[in-house]
Amino acid sequence: MTSTSYLEQQLRSLRMAETAGRLPELITEAERRDVSYHEFLESILNFEQKRREEKQIERFMKWAAFPYHKTLEEFDVREQASLSQKQLNQLKELTWMEQLYNIIFLGPPGSGKTHLSIGLGMEAINRGYQVSFLPMGELIHILKTTEIIRKSQMRKRRILKSDLVIIDDLMYMAMNQNEANLFFQLINELYDQSSLIFTSNKGPNDWGDLLGDPSITTAILDRILHRAEVVHLDGDSYRMKHRKSIFGDEEDADIYMVT
Repeated sequence: MTSTSYLEQQLRSLRMAETAGRLPELITEAERRDVSYHEFLESILNFEQKRREEKQIERFMKWAAFPYHKTLEEFDVREQASLSQKQLNQLKELTWMEQLYNIIFLGPPGSGKTHLSIGLGMEAINRGYQVSFLPMGELIHILKTTEIIRKSQMRKRRILKSDLVIIDDLMYMAMNQNEANLFFQLINELYDQSSLIFTSNKGPNDWGDLLGDPSITTAILDRILHRAEVVHLDGDSYRMKHRKSIFGDEEDADIYMVT
């Protein structure tokens, strides 16, 4: 009889490492259930496929570099009257990604922009898409140091390979001429290749003041807005509404509210 260790080696040579690592357990389970050869073969193929998908999700989650994990199911539309459950469901379907649409979440701090963008990014990863999440300041640093820092080179390669690129806090700071040029070059490389999600508290009409160069602003807006959905979020800050106080008495705590 062929030894289990030999079968494990054969599976590894076929790049079925996940099945090889669990082969004794899979054989024991099959013997316990007295399954047919066909059923056993189907079970190990399903196991290998499932584990590969799980490992890909784990790898893509790591590469995405989300600051935290927030799902769309955790987003309470009752706290954000400007976005309906139907609209949230439509975003979750990700058909806009298939059409290479961009999404721009506009709104004040605490209105749920980053939560929504991360939730959509996690949904995309679970569907097999590769995602990159970058705060605007970090993105500019990567673009400026690509030629001299290996880590920046790796991050940029992953950005360009991503199906979805999320840029958080877009235009929160002014750019100089070189930074604006680098940002345009990236947008140009991603155009017609990847979908983009932007979060910002400033609308596209105000971006020119921060980019400085009118021609660069026009070129960037042309590529971003060609296929884009702008989602306006408003209302009070969710964080402030649900903040925690060190004081047990809410009435006393209210006097410390920042206004």
